[in-house]
Amino acid sequence: MNHSFDITLIFTAYQSIGPQKYVYFTIISALYIASVFANMFLMLVIIWESRLHQPMFIFLFNLTCIGLFGSTAVWPKVLQNLLSDTQTSSYEGCLCQVFIVSVYATGTYSILTVMAYDRYVSIINPLRYHTIMTPQKVKQLLAVSNLVPIFSVSGQVCLTSRVPLCRRSIHKFYCENISVSKLSCVTNSLYRASSLYGVCVFVLSVVFIAFFVLLSYIRIITVSLKASADSQKKAISTCAPHLIVFINFSMSSLFSIIYNQFVFVSEDMHMFLSVQFVLVPPLLHPIIYGIKNTEIRKYLIRNTRAVLS
Repeated sequence: MNHSFDITLIFTAYQSIGPQKYVYFTIISALYIASVFANMFLMLVIIWESRLHQPMFIFLFNLTCIGLFGSTAVWPKVLQNLLSDTQTSSYEGCLCQVFIVSVYATGTYSILTVMAYDRYVSIINPLRYHTIMTPQKVKQLLAVSNLVPIFSVSGQVCLTSRVPLCRRSIHKFYCENISVSKLSCVTNSLYRASSLYGVCVFVLSVVFIAFFVLLSYIRIITVSLKASADSQKKAISTCAPHLIVFINFSMSSLFSIIYNQFVFVSEDMHMFLSVQFVLVPPLLHPIIYGIKNTEIRKYLIRNTRAVLS
């Protein structure tokens, strides 16, 4: 098949769902709507409450934006396909989805790394925190955490788009880079370059970041153990939400890798592994921060009492 942007790709994973598609449609719709409302609510809280205009919450605001960006690029189309007789996508649309999903994944890891650095500074150097985390420094960290994923993923998608295809069927529910790459039936230098580039991006955006975050929290725990009981409680309340979110997203990424490597699993497991990566983390992030973060919890309690009184 000649490489052309006029190619229509077919998602074959939907074909074996059968009548269960209505159940999946209902569940995914509910989760997606809940995710949108939870993230929008958290964003509005951060905007409205002036006391939350601090680096940690600015980074959290960015995290919620990335979550909405990724889930909205996937789930409206998946919901449409669940109710449609034909589950197809243009090649251009598929590459666009690949780009957004990849930016969502690498961007989430990037901003979680920045948040880990912010927590590290607040615990290790509390007296110099505002000197280190200046508005200019925050802007720089936001720029790096957003632009690096965009540029790195752009290179990956550009290489993938130049690999000739000879198949049109994707046994997935939405487009991912590895799924599109598997449509190629050649192993030329361009294909090898695309694969090598993908491995490098994965190592730098996942393995290196996980190692950095791990070292940061080992250092934080070491310092906290030597501090007073009150300081330990403050460190736990400050770092626990971020650590839970990081572990949650890392586990979701791991499940996604398993999903891509083991095609011959049950369709129910396919749907679960497909759903959880781009839907579960954006849904859980605002819930975790809303429950665990002291400032956000106090804001919610105070305003709830004001409304009820």
